[in-house]
Amino acid sequence: MLVGGQGTRLRPLTLSAPKPMLPTAGVPFLTHLFSRVKAAGVRRVVLSTSYRADVFADHFGTGADLGLELEYVTEETPLGTGGGIRNVLDRVRSDDVLVFNGDVLSGVDLTKLVETHRAGDADATLHLTRVEDPRAFGSVPTDADGRVQAFLEKSPDPVTDQINAGCYVFRRSVLETIPTGGPVSVERETFPGLLASGAVVLGYVDSTYWLDLGTPATFVRGSADLVLGIAPTAALPGEPGEAVVLPGAAVAPDAVLAGGTTVGASCTVGAGARLDAAVLFDGARVHDGAVVIRSVVGRGAVVGAGCVVEDAVLGDGVQLGSRNELRAGVRIWPGVWLGDAAVRFSSDV
Repeated sequence: MLVGGQGTRLRPLTLSAPKPMLPTAGVPFLTHLFSRVKAAGVRRVVLSTSYRADVFADHFGTGADLGLELEYVTEETPLGTGGGIRNVLDRVRSDDVLVFNGDVLSGVDLTKLVETHRAGDADATLHLTRVEDPRAFGSVPTDADGRVQAFLEKSPDPVTDQINAGCYVFRRSVLETIPTGGPVSVERETFPGLLASGAVVLGYVDSTYWLDLGTPATFVRGSADLVLGIAPTAALPGEPGEAVVLPGAAVAPDAVLAGGTTVGASCTVGAGARLDAAVLFDGARVHDGAVVIRSVVGRGAVVGAGCVVEDAVLGDGVQLGSRNELRAGVRIWPGVWLGDAAVRFSSDV
């Protein structure tokens, strides 16, 4: 699994934890991904780490509690996606290697993906997903036999709605050809190089749930979809529904929790508060009458009485006094105190 990125698009949340370790529907995101690979029969996982590498091992240890065997390899310098894969190859034991981007939430049938790879005697097989608007992504056209034809950059007029979904199966011998000692992009170098050499590169195309949790908006959406039962997981700490409330949280009887909200451990939610698709990290406090919609409230952060927080990110320990109004993509960094005031934002701060 590739989990070495710094998650800059999710700052300030990723100042204290790598993106794959952010609490997502009540547990670190990787816990959901681990539940999916275990269900597919995978028992050993090697993590390619870099940024805040110690956080992974400190939380998951050997993986025994998950029913997995985990091993960690830390990059001394950033190696890119291809370089990261090559860097862990000496820890890989199988002839066919499953590779995951550690920030993608997907419902792909991993068993069928591997079966497609082996049945086609492929050198590499990519999970491709169809999206409504492929203009924001590079597109990956395939022929009638499922062979990948090209890797195309973003275009206002894409030739297909199929995009790279960030999950691959490689023949081990292919990975051995990736250069060592420096950064390599599997998307921009390895895959195009395989096509140019005549290698068999297949696309496994499906339309199951898929979401890249790389931005605040998609992170919130992914967490909510997990809670609601829309996105697949076997690691949800509760039953799917309008909300998941972790142990030690105190929620007022008349507070409204909806839309796939997560209330973390030791949080408090006051009387008359309304949370809709909200993500409250452990220890957050939402006071009486406050409204939090499609937003993240960081560890120990405080939302004052009567505040409205919509489509916003509050970093760890942020404090809002009463009557603040934060909207439209606002991000407030840790250590900020906003006193009692009617403050309205319309852009990032």
